[in-house]
Amino acid sequence: MNELVPFPTSEYERRLDRTRERMREAGVDALLVTDPANMNYLTGYKSWSFYVHQGVLVTLDHDPVWIGREMDAKSAEVTTWMDDENVLYYTDDYVQSPHDKHPMDYVASVIDEYGYGDRSLGVEMDAYYYTARSHARLTDQLPEADVQDETLLVNWVRLKKSDAEIEYMRQAARLAETGMQAAVDTIREGVPESDAAAAIYDGLIGGTEEFGGDYPAIVPLMPSGDYTGTPHLSWSDREFEQGDPVIVELAGCKHRYHCPMARTLTVGEPAPEMQETADVVMEGLQAALDAVEPGVTAEEVEGVWRETIAKHGIEKESRLGYATGVGYPPDWGEHTVSLRPGDETVLEENMTFHMIPGIWFDDFGVEISETFRVTKNGAETLADFDRDLFVV
Repeated sequence: MNELVPFPTSEYERRLDRTRERMREAGVDALLVTDPANMNYLTGYKSWSFYVHQGVLVTLDHDPVWIGREMDAKSAEVTTWMDDENVLYYTDDYVQSPHDKHPMDYVASVIDEYGYGDRSLGVEMDAYYYTARSHARLTDQLPEADVQDETLLVNWVRLKKSDAEIEYMRQAARLAETGMQAAVDTIREGVPESDAAAAIYDGLIGGTEEFGGDYPAIVPLMPSGDYTGTPHLSWSDREFEQGDPVIVELAGCKHRYHCPMARTLTVGEPAPEMQETADVVMEGLQAALDAVEPGVTAEEVEGVWRETIAKHGIEKESRLGYATGVGYPPDWGEHTVSLRPGDETVLEENMTFHMIPGIWFDDFGVEISETFRVTKNGAETLADFDRDLFVV
C-alpha cells in the first residue's frame, strides 16, 4: 500500500457505498464535495491546496473524479486510491484570474461532460471553501441542473468510525498527551506565551518514538491571565505572570484524525474560586462520561452535565461537546451531532466526540475536556492525562 494512502481501497469503497446510499435517499444524482475533510475521507486526498477551488465529483454510476489545479494533480495521484485517469485539472490561468475565468467554469464542464448537467446536483453550500462566487458561477454554467444543498451529507457518513479510524485517533491521543505535557513543562513565570506555543507544536508534531504528528486543524488555543474567560484566543509575546490562570486547548492529529484535549493550569497556587470551579467541571465531566452508552441521546448526556453543575449554582449555555474526527483548517469538528438540548441523535458504537465542559466567567475560565469513543460498555476516553488543575 502507498504509504501516503492510510487505508486500503476497500475502506474507501465502503465509504463511497454509504455516501451513494445517502445520495439516493436525498434524491441526488451527483454530489460535488468541496470540504477538504470530506474529500480526504472519500479519496485520501491530502495536500495544502484548499486555498484554491477544488472538489471531488461523486456520482451514482461513475467512479469518483478529483478536480483541481494542475500543479496539485500529482498530489491527487499519489495520495488517493483513485486511478490517474480520474484526476482532472484546470490550467493555472483559472487561478485568481484577472480575466473572466473561474475554476467552477471548468468544474461545470466536467459535470456536463459526465452527463449530469441537467440532473440533480448536490453541493456543500456551507463548506468553508465553497464560496458565494463559486456557487453563483457553477449554477450560471449549469442552468438546467437541479442544484440543492447537501452540505452535511458526507459528514453524517463520517459519524461512525471504523476500527482503523479509531486506531489513528488513538495515535492522535498519544500526540495530544505529548503536546499537553510540553505545555505543563514549559509554562512558567517569565516565559513568553510564544515559547509555550512552540513547545506544544514540537510535542504535537515531533510526537512519540514510534510516530510523528500532522498539523492540527486548529492552532493551540492558550488564553491566560485576565483573558481565560475568552476561550478562543491563541498566544502573544506576553510573559506569564505569577497567579496567572492558563487554558490550553490543543489536538493531536494523525492522518488528519484528531484527538482534542483541554486542560487548565495556574502559575502558582490557584485562587480558591478557580479550584472550586475546576472541581465542579471535573465532577460534571465524569458524570456526563458515565452517562454515555449506545442508545442514549446527545441531549440526555448533556442533561446529566447540566443537572450536575446546577447543584453548585452554575449554568453553561454553550454546547457540551461535538462529533470529531477528520479535520482541516479551520476546524476539527464534524458539524453533525452536538451534545446540547434539542439534539436527539441516538449515540451508537464507534461515534467519537470532544466533550469540552468549559465554564467561563468575566475574570477567569476553566476548561477540562476529553475526546471519547462510544463503546458497548460506555465511553472510552482516548487520552490519558490528569484532569486536575496543574500548578506550575
